[in-house]
Amino acid sequence: MREILHEGYPAALVGDAAFGYVNAFRTHVNVGFFHGAALDDPAGLLEGAGKRMRHVKLRPDRPVNAEALSALIAAAYGDIRARLGGGS
Repeated sequence: MREILHEGYPAALVGDAAFGYVNAFRTHVNVGFFHGAALDDPAGLLEGAGKRMRHVKLRPDRPVNAEALSALIAAAYGDIRARLGGGS
């Protein structure tokens, strides 16, 4: 895994395939997943209606479900490895 700036924002990659990103805004931060629509999200954290991408919106006035967010990050990592033929 490595990190780059993709369109000016930090992105996490496996090989050359991006699977996650972070966008900082004035009122919140998005932790996003390029194939987020394919992820299981039992805690209901993911937002967005795009064909593939989804994000988790983090706000300073709301508690973070760190366990569920960590599970999404791990799932996104496993998903991209599987897409690349590397298993989970």
